[in-house]
Amino acid sequence: MNSKDEILQRLRAHTRETYDMPNLDFETITYDDPVAQFIETTTTIAGAHLIEAKPSDDLNELVHKAYPNASIIASNIEGINAQLNPDTVKKAQDLDHTDVGVIRGEVACAENGCVWIPQTMKERAMCFSAEYLVILVSKANIVSNMHQAYERINFPEVDMPDGKHSDYGFGTFISGPSKTADIEQALVYGAQAARGVTVILTD
Repeated sequence: MNSKDEILQRLRAHTRETYDMPNLDFETITYDDPVAQFIETTTTIAGAHLIEAKPSDDLNELVHKAYPNASIIASNIEGINAQLNPDTVKKAQDLDHTDVGVIRGEVACAENGCVWIPQTMKERAMCFSAEYLVILVSKANIVSNMHQAYERINFPEVDMPDGKHSDYGFGTFISGPSKTADIEQALVYGAQAARGVTVILTD
């Protein structure tokens, strides 16, 4: 028995009351137009900028227009002009001083403006160390609520001795820029991650 199992066993032995799992069979929030709701939530509550890309738009031009003073762009997305690639850097610290990180979101939620970012890069630090983030997400991948979002998240399965299990790896929901008001009740942007986020919606 390892230390983790030992700790859990002790906790179970000293549990005095147990409770049934809550009933999750309830009506969730849905929207007639999840895309329109996502745009509204993202640009108001989440505090991000949003660009609706046309099929003819050049994504590099949209990124440059959003951040014209960016010197160092990091991305591993094919077709994005980047000075750094999170797949080929030697260590996460090499991504320091990144002006803009360009990443792809897998699922977006209209309810709260969150976008699910799976780890599709070697160094996930780029998602948090870049001064600004650009998130590319398809309109087809926007859902109404978090229940639907979790149903759409793709967790690849891996073979284990006792059968197949989901390989969760790493992933995170990002909703707008990082901000906190814990310090002296002053609102600070970029305390834990990017201080600005732009979401580019693609068809």
